[in-house]
Amino acid sequence: MTVSVLMLSPGFPSDMSYFTAALAEVGARVYGIGDQPHGALTPEVRAALTDYRQVRSLWDADAVVEEVRTWLEGKPLDRAECLWEPGMEVVAEIREAFGLPGLNVEQSRAFRDKETMKEVLDAAGIRTPRHARAQTEQDCRDAAERIGFPLIIKPIAGAGSADTYHLRDESEFDKALNLIRHVPEVSVEEYIDGEEFTFDTLCANGEILFHNVSWYRPKPLIMRQNAWVSPISITLKDTSVADIQIGVDLGRAVIETLGFESGITHMEWFRTPQGEAVFGEIGGRAPGGRLVHAMNYSADIDLFKGWAEAVCYARLSQDVEKRFNVGVVFKRAEGVGRITRIEGLESIMAHHGEHIVHIDLLEIGQPRRDYRQVAEGDGWVVVRHPDLQTTIDLADHIATHLRLYAG
Repeated sequence: MTVSVLMLSPGFPSDMSYFTAALAEVGARVYGIGDQPHGALTPEVRAALTDYRQVRSLWDADAVVEEVRTWLEGKPLDRAECLWEPGMEVVAEIREAFGLPGLNVEQSRAFRDKETMKEVLDAAGIRTPRHARAQTEQDCRDAAERIGFPLIIKPIAGAGSADTYHLRDESEFDKALNLIRHVPEVSVEEYIDGEEFTFDTLCANGEILFHNVSWYRPKPLIMRQNAWVSPISITLKDTSVADIQIGVDLGRAVIETLGFESGITHMEWFRTPQGEAVFGEIGGRAPGGRLVHAMNYSADIDLFKGWAEAVCYARLSQDVEKRFNVGVVFKRAEGVGRITRIEGLESIMAHHGEHIVHIDLLEIGQPRRDYRQVAEGDGWVVVRHPDLQTTIDLADHIATHLRLYAG
């Protein structure tokens, strides 16, 4: 039987193109709906789509539902999917309107609204940071008084670490309040001191078919606040060691509590110096930061296709045993303007080339990117090795010795 899938925003952000193409690869009939013109889609996305409908706005859920109803009238529709954070509640509205499986509006809100998310998990006895919802400056001040410093302020429905601040005292708190005036609603929460990890899953009918843990070095908030940092994520081959298994157990409990059905999830959690696992947040969508690519390199698999198979046929037919630890290094150029030179790459390739599986750096003459807006900065390099410490050393060496300059 051919499965018919509606894909919301099939070509944006760029990783969505891999998932859209994968749906067609597993034999699905794919209908795309988005606010991009058809001609702006990549050839791979256009080839994967049975049909495409451009809408004026993806964020008017009622209008999008009616557009889909008119456009696909009389045609079978089995699933509606979206892997871009802002579109999750819209696709949930479509599911409810057409009686399709997947997260409904209430469940989707628990994945989007960080306070609702934590309230649901609190009720289940899962350790979350102490937290409060705030809409006004006074709300923020009241919450800060109850929770105490240090604390974190971040958008209720944000993604990544945008508009997120680590505040150590009242002076920093006052400055942050001025910076977030454009954010209508924030979460004020306890700052958790510890290493930060992910828990990523591929699920079908509530069952976890594949899971992953990656380690952020340093924490994303530090990466965002320091332009000179070369962010690294280490995707771990072995997640059964005790200090990682606590996060896996936490993640499994979160998935069950929130009732995730089929697809991919991305959770972040902290391991404190005392060995406690503390929930951070979760999205019912694919991780950014090239983590899907890293997971693919860890086991020589294709999780874009794996996701498509899971949502269409509730299975994962690939061998998902991990054979490598994977380090992804994101480089940021020094200076402003266009890339003028790249140093260190030849030496790195000469000494470590056998362990480098991917290089994607801006070319000479291309404009430097804004690292605050683009996770991969001015390029990324992937290394892998069966031994964890060797992988860490390789990633650290690249972060230190590969230099991009702009001017």
